[in-house]
Amino acid sequence: MPLAVAVYPFAASSPADLPLELGDELYLIEQGGSTGDWFRGYLIAPPSLLSGLTGLRGQTLEKRVFSGIFPRSCVEILDEDTILDGNVLPADLEHASGGSKVVNGNSPEKETFPQQTRIIRKHGNRTNSLRIRRSAAATECAQDSGIGNLLSLSRSQQAPSPGGAQELSRTLSHRSVQSLRSQDSAVPLSATANQIRDRPPAPVPMLKIGDETPTSLSEPLVDEIASCLREWHSKDLHELLLSRRYTTLEQLAHVIQQVDSIRRQLLYGILTREELERKREQTVWDLVRGNKLVGGDVIVRDPKQAGRLLTNSDSAVELSKLQSIMSLLDQRPVNQPETTVLHHLLFEVRDLTQINMNMPSLSVYLCSRSMKNPLLALTESFAIELFPSDDMKSRSAQAKPRTLFSNLTSSDIGKTADFDNDIYLVVKVYANMALNEGHVDLQRKESRGFLGPSPAVSRESLAPGATSLKRGRQSLMWAQKQLGSTRRRVPPDIQTLQMSRTDSQPAQVQDRSRPTTPQSKLQQGTQSVQRAMAVGILDIKELMAHDQSQELRLTLWSPTVTDAAPPESSKGLVQLLTQLLPSRGGQYAQNDSFSDICLALQSFSCPDAEELISRTPTLLQDIAMTSKLSFSGAPTKPRSDIYLTLSEASLPVKGLLSHPERGPVPLPLEFDYNNVQLTLEVRRKSGARIERCIYPSSNSSGLTAWRTSAVERGTSWDQIVKLVLPEEDVQEAHLIMSIADAPGFPFALCWIPLWDQDAFMRDGLHLPLLYLYDKVTSSSDKGRGAYLALPWNSRAKDDSTRDETFTGPVATLKLKTQLCSTVFPQDRVLTGLLKWREQSEEYLLALLRQFTFVPETDIVKLINDLFDALFGILVTNSGKDEYEDLVFNALVTVLGIIQDRRFNLGPLIDTYIKTRFDYPYATPCLIKSYLRLLARPADPQNSRRLHATFKVGQQMLRFITVARTKQKIKETAIGVSNDLSFRRDYKSIFTAFESVMRDTSPVLVGSKTLIVQHLHSWIPTGSDVFSEDEVFQITSNFIDACSDVQGKLILYKLLLILHLSSKGIFAQGTVQDRFITSTKAWIDPYWGSSDSSSHQWREQVRICCSIVAAQAREFGLAVPKFFCKIVDSYQSIMAAAGSNKRPQGFEMLFPASFPFPSRPASIPGGLNEPLIELAALLSQCSGTALVYILDQSGFARVDVISAALNVLTSILEGVAFPTNWLSLHIYHHRATLQLLDSLQEVMATTLLPSPDDAEDFNTALWNQFFTTLLKLVGSRALALETFAEQKRRAVWKIAGDVREQGAHLLKRSWEAIGWESSPEDQRRYGVERIGGFQVQYVPGLVAPIVELCLSVHEGLRRTAVKILQAMIVSEWTLSEDLEVVEAEMIDCLDHTVASKNSEESITQKVFVNELLELFGPLARIPGDGLWHAVKKLVSTIDKLLDLLAAVHSPKTSEAVHIMHTLQLMEYLKDMEKEGMFIRYVHQLADIQRKLQNHTEAGLALRLHASLYQWSTTTVAALTEPPFPEQSSFERKEQLYFEMIKHFEDGAAWDCALASYKELADQYEHHSYDYIKLARTQHSMARIYESIAKGERPNPRYFRVIYRGLGFPDSLRDKEFIFQGELGEKQAAFVDRLRLQHPAAQILPPGDFDDLEGQFLHVASVTPYRDLRHPLYQVSKVPQSVRDHVLQSQPNRFAVTSRRHSPATGVHEQWIAKTIYTTADAFPTILGKSEIISADSLELSPLQTALERTSRKTSEIAALQKRIVQGDESAFTTLTESFQSSVDPTSLASVAQYRAFLPSAPEPAEDDELIPEEPAWDLMQISLKQALLDHASVLRHCLPLYSYPPHINLQASLSESLLSTFAPEMSVLTPPVESSPPTTSYRPQTPSLPPSRGFSSDFGASAPLTNGITALPQPGLNDSEPPPIGHNRSRLSLAFMMSPSKLNGRLDPDAAISTSPPEEDSNSNASHLARGNVAHPAYATSDYQHPQRPSLSRMTSSQSSARADIERPMTAQSGRSARVKKRLNMLDFRKGSVKSKNGGRVEAVEEE
Repeated sequence: MPLAVAVYPFAASSPADLPLELGDELYLIEQGGSTGDWFRGYLIAPPSLLSGLTGLRGQTLEKRVFSGIFPRSCVEILDEDTILDGNVLPADLEHASGGSKVVNGNSPEKETFPQQTRIIRKHGNRTNSLRIRRSAAATECAQDSGIGNLLSLSRSQQAPSPGGAQELSRTLSHRSVQSLRSQDSAVPLSATANQIRDRPPAPVPMLKIGDETPTSLSEPLVDEIASCLREWHSKDLHELLLSRRYTTLEQLAHVIQQVDSIRRQLLYGILTREELERKREQTVWDLVRGNKLVGGDVIVRDPKQAGRLLTNSDSAVELSKLQSIMSLLDQRPVNQPETTVLHHLLFEVRDLTQINMNMPSLSVYLCSRSMKNPLLALTESFAIELFPSDDMKSRSAQAKPRTLFSNLTSSDIGKTADFDNDIYLVVKVYANMALNEGHVDLQRKESRGFLGPSPAVSRESLAPGATSLKRGRQSLMWAQKQLGSTRRRVPPDIQTLQMSRTDSQPAQVQDRSRPTTPQSKLQQGTQSVQRAMAVGILDIKELMAHDQSQELRLTLWSPTVTDAAPPESSKGLVQLLTQLLPSRGGQYAQNDSFSDICLALQSFSCPDAEELISRTPTLLQDIAMTSKLSFSGAPTKPRSDIYLTLSEASLPVKGLLSHPERGPVPLPLEFDYNNVQLTLEVRRKSGARIERCIYPSSNSSGLTAWRTSAVERGTSWDQIVKLVLPEEDVQEAHLIMSIADAPGFPFALCWIPLWDQDAFMRDGLHLPLLYLYDKVTSSSDKGRGAYLALPWNSRAKDDSTRDETFTGPVATLKLKTQLCSTVFPQDRVLTGLLKWREQSEEYLLALLRQFTFVPETDIVKLINDLFDALFGILVTNSGKDEYEDLVFNALVTVLGIIQDRRFNLGPLIDTYIKTRFDYPYATPCLIKSYLRLLARPADPQNSRRLHATFKVGQQMLRFITVARTKQKIKETAIGVSNDLSFRRDYKSIFTAFESVMRDTSPVLVGSKTLIVQHLHSWIPTGSDVFSEDEVFQITSNFIDACSDVQGKLILYKLLLILHLSSKGIFAQGTVQDRFITSTKAWIDPYWGSSDSSSHQWREQVRICCSIVAAQAREFGLAVPKFFCKIVDSYQSIMAAAGSNKRPQGFEMLFPASFPFPSRPASIPGGLNEPLIELAALLSQCSGTALVYILDQSGFARVDVISAALNVLTSILEGVAFPTNWLSLHIYHHRATLQLLDSLQEVMATTLLPSPDDAEDFNTALWNQFFTTLLKLVGSRALALETFAEQKRRAVWKIAGDVREQGAHLLKRSWEAIGWESSPEDQRRYGVERIGGFQVQYVPGLVAPIVELCLSVHEGLRRTAVKILQAMIVSEWTLSEDLEVVEAEMIDCLDHTVASKNSEESITQKVFVNELLELFGPLARIPGDGLWHAVKKLVSTIDKLLDLLAAVHSPKTSEAVHIMHTLQLMEYLKDMEKEGMFIRYVHQLADIQRKLQNHTEAGLALRLHASLYQWSTTTVAALTEPPFPEQSSFERKEQLYFEMIKHFEDGAAWDCALASYKELADQYEHHSYDYIKLARTQHSMARIYESIAKGERPNPRYFRVIYRGLGFPDSLRDKEFIFQGELGEKQAAFVDRLRLQHPAAQILPPGDFDDLEGQFLHVASVTPYRDLRHPLYQVSKVPQSVRDHVLQSQPNRFAVTSRRHSPATGVHEQWIAKTIYTTADAFPTILGKSEIISADSLELSPLQTALERTSRKTSEIAALQKRIVQGDESAFTTLTESFQSSVDPTSLASVAQYRAFLPSAPEPAEDDELIPEEPAWDLMQISLKQALLDHASVLRHCLPLYSYPPHINLQASLSESLLSTFAPEMSVLTPPVESSPPTTSYRPQTPSLPPSRGFSSDFGASAPLTNGITALPQPGLNDSEPPPIGHNRSRLSLAFMMSPSKLNGRLDPDAAISTSPPEEDSNSNASHLARGNVAHPAYATSDYQHPQRPSLSRMTSSQSSARADIERPMTAQSGRSARVKKRLNMLDFRKGSVKSKNGGRVEAVEEE
């Protein structure tokens, strides 16, 4: 169907219209209307989340499909070719017309769409640009419609049409015949009614792979993002909500927002090239992260290819690398960054408002701190001058203060492992404050620090620490003033520091200046100085490490002397603040002088700052750069800066100033030193000042003199200034500094030279002496200061190497110098070498010997000049061995700095060699020195130098070859050639290397390792002077010399070959072929088959894989040449896979270095990297003819093919890598198919014998081939129809239609092993090749072929059906029976259908009809046996498929699922499939157990147990469920134990007793195991006890009628009896029934008029009690026993239909009942049973009396039990029932039924005549016993009225009871003298409700008499069993098995333990193990309520009431009295009975 996109909205005006929104995606069905202006079609809308929240868990949401008509002008038809190209999946759901075609296996290009009406497009292909743009935009909107509303629950409704029509919603179209036929209204307007009626339903659009937008080629990520978002929306969002994984949902939402934003940026093309690369990388990893969050598969997209999805056309090596990284890591792995990568930080003040500071300024710089060091400044400072009325927001972006901190290394920002530094942005605030007379709190507003400006300071304030003295050419410090004069406040003239302005700044900004203050006003104000007021600090390590941009708020902190909370409660921040701005009290407070300090920071990574500015001109135009204080690596540009850090003036309290004449002088006492300032100048020796050379900040102008801020004594300035001096002045320059206590004149001065002992002053801390400022020290002679004659520090003047620390009280100045210069050296040796021509020979040799001690930092600054000096010395002294060797060693030392990661020295050396090196005659000198080193490799002194030379061998050889090249030029000019000598000498170097490798001395192992490690970098150096053949020969000779290496040298040798393969040295001509051929020979010994897969061997294999991959990439190497080695290596590693997996971390694939780079990762089950690499190489062998390769391999062909098939199977099964590595897994499916195709070609041509040599056919090999191929085509990873959109799209793009191609290969292979069929067979079966070798694979391959027959893929299914046909024919031809095939098919279908997706059930039976069609010709042959056998087989399979589909459908309820399972089990039992039957039995038992249906679970297990006999026959072991091989008796016994456990947990006493009795019979009469028999009997006794106690309530039963066509045939118009759950009422049962049938209506039985729908009728029923049961004739039977006997295993249920109770008398009453008989007795597995008959029964008056009396007795007993259990609300009902029963005039009293009993005969007048007793029938006897039971129950209720508030009723009720039931009471309490001796007596304590001491076990006791329980009288309970004795135990699996049994299975030889096991409190069965438990009749403490009063503590009223009722029983026999006496001696307590001797007894019998 053509695809269209809505480009205009359309509002529906009729029910047939389809409303459209912009971007809707439409499938056009047909065109209509009078002019063809209307379309009919489908609209595909995104799925609704609401359906996911209300649907089944784990189900992917389906798109919503709407249908209707719409105008043609509102849509844009997309090009049909574009639609079909890669977008339509060749698989669709079942067509609506009911066609059988479900899946089409053809490729999209060849796809045909049956039953689809194509639209004839008269307009052709549209080329109008406007339409194209509109179409693209509409397509984009179509995708956005499913993306922008990911969290919306439903599609928005259409707005009402303008015409006022009612709102129309879209008509939903379902994929069903019925729904599609109902859409007849959605037709073209021109269609007639007949056309509408006759039109077939339109087909549903086919399953699509995914949308492709016009931008997919240029920006693949656009479609990839859309695909991911749609999948997450339809598959995962609702699952996260349902599972309440809100954290994951929030993370996924964040990912969705990010990728959707980037998608829009990609669409609109608003990103720069760099941003585009970065966004692509970020997006790819965001998609990976999103898939991991939802537990999806990882799909590989390559960021380097614009995020394109990698497919089978890409390299398997690269795909494997990316797959492993993306699957195992959370973000892109960042290799250890080179320290030469420079970082830059853009700093900008976005907003700043200062409130009340006087002329503030900011100083901004970067600091670094390591673990053990304090903060160190990294950069210069950037000064910001603030104005009172400045509005930072109003400034333009270019006018805002901003700078670029440039050239920071990775170690500076802590990005390297070696330098874990923290980097901070520091902002210091300087402002003018009043002069300090003492310490002032900078934070207190009332201090003097915030007064007006001082007259001593000009209107132009100092920048941060930047002031200048300007009084002509004369410095203020040298004014002629006497020390100690009055403190005159003469202000110095201060030069204003201005911020550097750019030409691009607005004029108003450039002209802005501070407001001026009149001089007269300043003179009247308070004097002030500049101080550091506050400081702010930000940690920017993360920002710098990830190139981020942030907008941050800065908090300023100021020292305070008041108590304040630590900043942010952070101790670390306080430590940082203490270093930046010390506080005396250690306290800091937030400084509120600034508000809204907003800073914008953005980091960059670029090798050069100027290049960065040129690349981002918009952002960094005219930016001011702030440089680093030192070089970032080796300098590449000239620079000469001197940095001076002024720390503090050391002025001890009793400190001394130095003086040349007066010696130490005390500090002046008239100063308080609270405003200490330093003034600095730079002068020449002549005394002349160097103008404008001082730069306080990066953006300041040069100053001649500079003054620091004011500090208190002991406080540091910590200010840095830069000195920029002319080169000619540096050696004569010095610093002169004066110190004053402002505003006074200086009191001290000091000086320090910049040049010392032929070099610049060394970096570090210096302590210049402070001299007293007076005439002597400040005088000058012709401008030269007198101070120059004084020592500048405490050391001797000519000794600058001593420690400068002076421990005395002498005052000094602490300052640091740091030289950052490419001009001036700081080392004396280096200076001497640079001036080597001026040195003597001896001194020059001494300098060369000392060169190793020169610091590297000094060398790299002057690297070029140093090289010139060394090569100059070398050439000048050519032929002198000592000079040559010393210079050679010096060169090695210099070149060795390359290995120092702090410097990027390599490019500098390369640049020097290319552009500056011009010493052609250095070649022989270097070669001779090199050979002299190699001549003695074992010499210990020589080996160290040799190792250092090997490490820089590449550069050294480059010097040699470049010098030779220049030498040849000179030789050519003069006509001389010395090429042969050079070649000989150069080759001799490599010959020496070979000699070292062949030497077996252990001392040379280090040298060998270094040579092998670095040789790959030495070989290319000879390419300039040698031919390719010569270079290859040198390489080959060396590698041959390494043939005997061992250990790790093997790995380095392989790495050498790998590096040579990657260098591209041998990439052309014949040399390449020679190198490739040699490579195979070089690596063959190190991989392949191996007996022991050691760790090193695995490493060797991995490097060999890297070599092959590198050569395939660089040279186009034919990987199949290594096919056999790859297969053998894989098998060897797989054999030891368990010991080789690494559970923690993984090593990067295809490594190029050793040790292999690794990354931490948690990998469940571990990872085997070599297998992944070998699998990748094996996949690159696909598509190649392997015949010639196998012939040349030298291996047995069969063995190689078999091994290859094993390897391919292993890869498909996920042994090499996890199967959720989707891209790689699918890639290998495609590669496996191609390899199998190649192998099949080999096997078909060489391994397929003729029919005459049939015995030579290799059945095992071909079976292995077919097994692998079937595993491939049947892989679930290829079932696209079951995947969500993203995965479906990825699988299709990666591998295409593998199943279709696999089906062709399967068909070709199967036909290859068949023989030519006869014409008769062709006519009968329609096949050309059949039989032959095919018969070898029946039934072995039947199961996998049948599994393919269930495939949705049409091409694969048809091929499988044809093969199944051939198998059936083969089997029938051989045996004329299909039982074997049928058995295999049943087993396969059972396994396969269970694993299939539920939505595939519509296709599971398709193959059945297809199979019958293939045998169609046989149907025309009368009596054909095969046709009848096939029909029977198909019928069996068809029914099995129906049952299996029903059982495994997830859309059914548990009850329906259980019913279907039972049907399937019955079918399997009939089919004699015992194994499958048993498996489903236990599955059913597990389901019931999980539902807490223990009884049903036991019944299910009984089905399994019924399969075995009580015999010793051995039965086979089972795997599912697991059972060992054992005897039939043991298996059945074990199953009975499990059954009984379930029965007891479910209180199914009758089922448990039946099982126990069967076990007891076996133990007693067959196995004679009396120990088990005893336990069985004890367990049965315990069950009887539980029955007597009535611990389990009786279940309730309900009758349910099903009516309506909505029910399936199995339920419709049927009636069932359901067993309710314990205590379940009818309302709860109805609710449970509604859950099973949500659409059903609950109606009365007479309201079933409508047959449409589902209707239910529910009514309560009771088990039918047969009044003729002998139990009714027995008296004194407890109610619980009575209920158990009468309701045990019921299958008849009764409901009263009519009742006749006339007032005329009881003889005319009757009851009509309906008796329902069920098919099965309860309990049943389903919990229900179908009603098979319904009978009517009318009870006679006598039967009615008996039934009503029993019922009333039961009701009163139930009320009594409720009261005993604490339900006092039942008292009212009990009282009413009691009173009505004892009221003789009441019709409700059952006493009136005494009229049915025969009257006693009148006494005869003649005493000799005995009156004849009347005849009693059974019903009359039963009624008599019922009346006795009723009276007994009423008597037992009397003690309940012994306590308030019911005590007043007791007497009247007792009297009425004795009056109304006098005959019964006389029987219950006969006269004492007529009573025979009582045999036993059971006292009971008073039974009260819990609130007043009632026993909770009252209902289980014998009849009560005023709270006393007595044993029944003789003749009334003679049938009662005697009390149960001691040691009762329970028969259970835990106690019937000995401890030697394993895994819960019985050991027939194990002895049975007789010791009592532990009690299981959770199960009644555990009581089998209990001993000494008393029977409840003895009223032990087990039944004693904690609040129950004892007999001796009863009140007088209670005793009296008791005596009234018990009086007739006071006289008992002797034994009864003795028992009572002994019982009164007992102390009844909780848990036991106390005996006389204080011990514990468990029963009365023990006492």
